[in-house]
Parts: sequence; structure tokens; C-alpha cells
Amino acid sequence: MPDKPERRNISFRVLGRLSVGADGTEVPLPRSPVLQGLLGVLVLAEGEALRIDRLTRLVWGDRAEVTSRESVHVAVSRLRKWLDRLGDDTLSIDYDDGYRLRFPVTALDLHRFRELVARADRLRDPHQRGDALVAALELCRGPVLAGVERLNRAEILVRSVEDDIRQAGLDLAATALETDGHDAAIAPVAKLADEHPFDEPLHAALMELLAASGRPAQALDVHRRLRDRLRQELDVEPSDQVQQTRLRVLAWDRPAAAAEPGAPPTPVPAELPPDIPDFVGRTEEAALLVDVLVRPSGGRVRTVPVVAVAGMGGVGKTALAVHVAHLLAGAFPDGQLYVDLHGVGGAPTHPADVLDRFLYSLGISGTGLPATLDERTALFRSRVADRRVLIVLDNAADEAQVRPLLPGTPNAAVLITSRNRLTGLEGAVPLDLRVFTHEQSVDLLALVVGEERVAAEPDVAAEIARLCGHVPLAVRIAAGRLVGRPYWALSHLAEMLRDEQNRLDELALGDLAVRTSFSMSYRQLPAETRRAFRLTGLLDAPDFALWTVAALLDVPPHEARPHLETLIDAQLVAMAGVDATGELRYRMHDLVRLYARELAAEDTRRQRTAALARALGAWLWLAERAADRVPGPAYAAMHGGAARWPLPPRVAARLLRDPMAWFAAELPALVASVYQACDLRLDELAWDLAASLEKYCDIRGIYDDWRHMHERALRFCRAARNARGEAVLTRGLLEVNTWASQEKDGPAMVRMRESAERLLQMFTKLDDPLGTADALILITWGLVAQGAEEEALATARRALRVAESAGYLGGQARAHHLMAVAYGERRADLALPCLERALAIADELGNPRLRATIVQFLGAAHALTGDISTGERMLTESIAMARDMDDRYLETFSLVYLAKLFAATGDGRARETAELALSHSHAGNFRHHLADALAVLGELHLAAGEIPAAVARLERSVEVWRGRGWVPFLVRTLRTLADALERRDSRPNKSTI
Repeated sequence: MPDKPERRNISFRVLGRLSVGADGTEVPLPRSPVLQGLLGVLVLAEGEALRIDRLTRLVWGDRAEVTSRESVHVAVSRLRKWLDRLGDDTLSIDYDDGYRLRFPVTALDLHRFRELVARADRLRDPHQRGDALVAALELCRGPVLAGVERLNRAEILVRSVEDDIRQAGLDLAATALETDGHDAAIAPVAKLADEHPFDEPLHAALMELLAASGRPAQALDVHRRLRDRLRQELDVEPSDQVQQTRLRVLAWDRPAAAAEPGAPPTPVPAELPPDIPDFVGRTEEAALLVDVLVRPSGGRVRTVPVVAVAGMGGVGKTALAVHVAHLLAGAFPDGQLYVDLHGVGGAPTHPADVLDRFLYSLGISGTGLPATLDERTALFRSRVADRRVLIVLDNAADEAQVRPLLPGTPNAAVLITSRNRLTGLEGAVPLDLRVFTHEQSVDLLALVVGEERVAAEPDVAAEIARLCGHVPLAVRIAAGRLVGRPYWALSHLAEMLRDEQNRLDELALGDLAVRTSFSMSYRQLPAETRRAFRLTGLLDAPDFALWTVAALLDVPPHEARPHLETLIDAQLVAMAGVDATGELRYRMHDLVRLYARELAAEDTRRQRTAALARALGAWLWLAERAADRVPGPAYAAMHGGAARWPLPPRVAARLLRDPMAWFAAELPALVASVYQACDLRLDELAWDLAASLEKYCDIRGIYDDWRHMHERALRFCRAARNARGEAVLTRGLLEVNTWASQEKDGPAMVRMRESAERLLQMFTKLDDPLGTADALILITWGLVAQGAEEEALATARRALRVAESAGYLGGQARAHHLMAVAYGERRADLALPCLERALAIADELGNPRLRATIVQFLGAAHALTGDISTGERMLTESIAMARDMDDRYLETFSLVYLAKLFAATGDGRARETAELALSHSHAGNFRHHLADALAVLGELHLAAGEIPAAVARLERSVEVWRGRGWVPFLVRTLRTLADALERRDSRPNKSTI
């Protein structure tokens, strides 16, 4: 019997010129360009079956429609013979609803590239992450499958690999800027920029790297060459991102402002939308705004410069405000804040939510945000008191919405736009914005359409401006249609406008005019694009990505893209920027959205609901996967039966590469989707979407959105008799209302236990052991706080039994942890074994946040049992872990117990450690830690004989403990306070001596 051929060491390289190696020697490729293309795409697919129609699009390109299936079969047969000559029986081409090349993926450079990028994503150390990304990009020798002639590079199979390589370059640049590893990153990023000559984010990243490495001249040269290329070949200017990068390069050698040692630099927000490229007119209005916003005080009492621009919809209020804000950016070097207040076309944004975002932009973490509107306003005014900041409040509803957002000192300036005249806003300079003059309308038309076309038909251009009522939005829409149809004469559009004479009369009235212009654009769209427009207008989300439109239409993203591009060309959809995941985001003007919803009557109610359910299902599908990768409390992940709309794996992988960044990008859309699901009576979608946001909101301290979403969805689930949704939302609400509450409705821990008892009944009725375990654990917290130690231990053991019988590891870890908490400080020796078991389970789960929690409790327990060195080591370790996760809550707990340890051993570091814990507690509104830190400081003051200070600290601690409802700590602090008061009252009166 003949020997089987020996297995050869075959390798494939697709990241650059296609090449095949055998035993270390490069093998000549097939001579046929078709076979080279087939080989390349089959290797690139990494074992995925490619259907014949897709193969023809990939390899035969524009000849795909005339290429027969027999031609594909013949080409594959020839490729099989070529592969057979390699003499390796591991290589084969099989057919299973498509052709698939079987080969060891470890022999592929793309596989090694993906492994290195995935490794970089897992690494916490930025230096190691940078090294992994450099190694990944070293595998890239040029464009994917360079030299392969028969290849459709626009197809998603090729484009997704190129996108992954590009993203790795951007990630490397960001990491290098974080670690000062600029030199190692410059070469690979520069190489990618050369391969993508029009990619502005890549060029901006290269400019940043060059400037950071001390080569600003080279960075500016990159800008110059990019600008010239964009102007000459695309007739556009560089994006706002590139322009802002250029400004940073020019100012790179400016000395940094002095900061406290160890303090992070204060962010300088730059939140303005891109400037309007075709802005015309408004010279007098712009001059007035500039004069008011930057004029000197002139010896008068200095007040905050405020301008309120009012006008009808579509008159150009936002365009004017953004343009002037860009003109004044240099006069406000400490940043520019921008927000759309949604005063028209939806629920106005609450000022507290705006301040939440502004304070985050100014360096205040989510956990450091005060709870009330008044407190947030005070903190915001303090934050901007000494800064030259420009604040743009767009689309305001009324004076009440704006007042809390105004700074208190004249260093900052405020520019407001609104449909209403805000005459009740004290000190604001009003500006009523009118429609364009005749000359301004024609100027706008010429700027967008082109001077030559307008000059060829000047009278017709004037007529178009008149028929549009000189409303800037209407003129812009008309001009956009002409740009999209260069073969039209201006007279053709004018004739269409004349045919709509009755509607054009309405155009002069305001909003009806805009509807007429939209109607003219809408009727020019292909049928399926019209449907995309109608369905997209149904979304309540303030902005959206391409995949959202794909879900609405129930098509792959690449099939939705042409419709979206057509809508952009028709100016019915606008670009909103690029989000944290690198996705382009889109939005509809408020009036356009309303118009689209009017047209939605062309679809049946069932069709509209089904489309929205798909979009909401896509958000849910992504949210639950992102939540799985977010470290957080080890609650059982619970989901419902709502239909999901899965995205293609590679799209999902790109979006969820950084799940926290995805949540940050989609948060406004996700919150809006929860409310919209309630409005649509889609209860399964509503509660599941809300629950999927819990861990992200917890980590980022986004308590208001968390609470409001859950309350709204909970009311709906109760009305819909959705018992499971009601239980899950009650669990989430119980968590946020307990640990992020102001104790306005009685002691927090008492309310927690009462709510947890009701939650236990819900999950028991549902026969859900995971939810039952969670409810029992929450009850245990309440019992511990009330001092019922034995009952707490019994309840925690019951939770453990339920979790073990269900195989619920998270519940087991939390039950062991709660048993340790129930043993308390007096029986710390019994708590240690519980915590050791909890730590082992946390390691098994791979949950870093749970592990850090257990380590800090272990440190406290060791210290309480007298093992001081181990206790200090573990508490210090937990502080490092918390800081690595940017989790100030966990850090503060460890600081409190470290201060207690130092106080017990007479270590001089006790007071400064307790003061730091107190500072963190105030900043983050950590009520439990606040009371504990105050008690520690009170005891330290008492020991030092500082009686008045001790009494003040201890009285405040008692007040907070009462609000928390934590009886054992309250009793202990009361005893210490009694001792302090006795010593104060027994001191001799100096006046009698």
C-alpha cells in the first residue's frame, strides 16, 4: 500500500500581496487572475462557505451578472488541481451551500493578526497593549490581497479586514499617546495613512503622534498634504477633527497649566458640531453675537454674556450659533460645551441630565454627581467659575429649562437658540432671526449648486429662492436636489415648484413651507429608499448608526447603506459625527422627522411596529452582549423572550470591541428605545433593554437614567401583567434606590429589606431560583443593617443553598460574601473562610469587580483578627484594583478600613487616609462610606483631645447612619459621641479659674 503524502508546512499571507508558502519556500501562484482571486477570497473567508452568487460578486465584479454558475464550477475545479499539486492532504475545497476552503487557520497571517489584536483588547497594561498592536500591524505588508486583479474591494469580506487593520492602527495611536510610545507607533500608522490617502482620522492620529514625539513640523506637513489632496481630488476641506488636531499641533509646545501633584489634567471640552461649510449671509447677526459674547465690561457691573436667538423652524438658528461659536473658539481656550435641548419635536431634555453630561465633560465622574438639580447647578458654576468657556444651548424650550445651565461668573459666555423668545431670561440679549433676504437666498443657492449654473439662469435662480419663501432650510433642500442631479437645468426645478403653487403659498407661512420642500425631495427617492425614510423617522432615538436602518429594513447593513447615502444627498438625513466605536452616526432634523412620520401612514400599523421591533431588537441583541463583557455586580443576567435582530458577526465584533465605548455611544438611543418600547406596548423589549443597561449605569454612576428608565418600564410591565419583567426591574430599581439614594423616604436599608421581601415573593411565584437567590441576598443586606445577625446568617445560607442547587456561581459568591458581612467585625475569624470561598468563585467567574470587592473585605477581616500585615497588604491591593477599574466606590471602602487599621495600630497615616476617604465620599455621594469615615475621624479627634472637632464629626456621622438605617454602626457611633459629649461637658470652665 503506498505511503500517504507527508503533511507539509503550508502558509497563506493575505495582509499585503497574496502569497502561499510550503515548507518555508514561496510557491508560484496560479497564472490566471481569476484563480488568484478565487484563492484569495477563499483564504480570506477563513473557512466560511461562500455562495456562488457572492463568489461571482467578489471575483468577477462588474461581470458577475453575465458569469454562469458553470464558469464558477470550472474555475473552482482548476483551483482544486492547483492545490493538489501542493501535496498537503489538509487542503481541500468542499461545497456546502457554498464553496469553502479547508486549511489550518493557524497558517494564515490574518489569523495571527486577529489573535494579537484580541490579545491587545484583553491587556490592561497600555505598554503591553501597544506592543501587541505593533506586532499585529507588522504582519500587514500592504493593502489586503494586493496585486490580485480580480477582486471586488468594496465587498464586506475585504472591507471588514481593511477596517479591522485601520482600527488597529487607530487603537495603536491612542495607546501610544497614553504611554509615550510614539516612536514605535509612527511607522505603522504612517504606512496605513499612505494606504488610505483620504482617511482623515488616520491622518489626524499620525499628526498627533508626530507632534507628541517632538516633530510638529512633520505633523503640519501631513496636514498640508492631506488638505491639498482633499481640495484637488474631492473639492472638500479637511474635517473638523483634522482642523482641531492641527490647532493642537500648533499649540503643542505651550506649557501645561499647573496642576496639583498626582491630579489628572482637567479636560478641555470641544463639543461643537462641525461648522457649516456652506454658511452665507447673517453678517450683521454674527457681528452682534460676537460683540455681546466677547465685549469688555466697560467699567459696568460684570455679568454673564448671554444671547438668546429666536426664530421659526428652519430659519437657521443652529447654523448661525455653531458658525459664530467656531469663530469665537479661540477666545474661549478652556473649552466649548454644546447640547441640543430638544425643545421641539419631543420631550425637552431635563436640565439635570444636561448638567450630568457637562460635568462629566469637565472631569467630574458619574459617581461624583450630586443628586439634585440645585446641587448640580452649584457644582457646575463652581467648575466653570475661573474658566473662559463658551456654552451653546441649542433648541431650548423655555426659560425654566435654561436658567439652571447658566454660569455664575462673566468669564464664560452663553449662546442660546429657541423657537420661543426667551424674554423672561434676565440679562439676555435677544436676537430675532428672520428669513433670508433675496440676495442671501441666491448666494446660498450659488454656493451649493455652483456659480456657473446660477449665472447661466439668474432669473430662474431668483424664482427658486422666492418659491422657497427664502427659508434657509427650504433653499438648502432645493439646492441639494440640484447638486444631486447635475443634468437638471435650474428651470426644471423651478417648474416643479410652480406646480405646487398652493403648497408654496403655505411655504411662506413657516412650517408648512418646509413640509412642501421635503415632499418634493421625498417623491424623487426610489421606492425602497422612501420606505427607509419613513421607517427611520419613526425612531425616537436622537441619532443612529447604519445598522439601525438595516434592522428597520430587515436587510444586511451593506444593503441599507445606499438608501442612507441617498437620504443624505437629499438632505433628509444629516451626519451627526463619529461615535466612540468609530461608527458614523446620523440624525434627522426635528421637522424632517415629523414629516417622515406623517408619511408613515403609507405603511400599515403592523409593518411600522414590526420595523421598530427589529430596530429595538438589534439594540437589545447588542446590549445584552455588551453587558456580558462589562464587569459589575454578580447578579444573574436575566433576559426575556423578545425577538432579537442579530447583526453580522464581524460588524458586531467591531462594535463591541470596547463594550463600554459602545454603551457610551448608544446610551441616548438606548434610553429613548426603552421609552419607545413602552409607547409601542412591547413590554418584553422594554424591560429587557432597561435591564441590559444596569451594569453600565452602575459603573458610570448614571443613576438618574437608570432610575427613570426602570420606573417607566416597571409601570408598563405591571399594566401588561408581565411578572418576569416586573421582578427584574424591581431588582434593578432596588439596587439604585438603595445605594444611590438621599434617604428622602425613610432609612434606605429598611426600604431595601421591605422591597426585597416583595421581590422574593415575585421570583418565588415565577419559580426562578436565580432571582430567588438574588432576592434573599438583598434581604440579608437589610437584616445585617438592622443588626439581626443570626437571621441574616440563616437567610444568606438559604440563598447559598438555592444558588448551589441552580449552579448559579454569582449567587454563591455573593451569599458567601454576605455570610461574612453578617458575622461582622466582632466575628471576623468566622468571616474569613466565607470570604476565601467567595474569592475562589470570583476568580472562576473572571469578574474583576467582584474580586476587588472580596479582596477588600478579606483585608478588613484579616486586620480585625489581628493579622495586621496581611490586612494592610490586601487593602492596599484592593485600592490598586479599584483605581485600575476607575471605581471610586470600591476604593473608598478600602481607604476607610485602612484608616481604621492605622488608627488601631497608632500609625500616623490614619488621619490623612480617613480624610481622603471622606473627600471621596463627599464627591461620590457614598453615604455609607461618608458616615464611616466621619466616625473614624471623630474617634481620631477624640483620641487627640480635639473635643469640639470630634463632636462635630460624630454628630454628622450619627445623622447619616440614621438616614441609612444601619443600626449596629449607629449604636457604636452614638456611644463614641456620648463619650465625646461627656468629656466636653466635664471640662472646667476657664472663666472660673
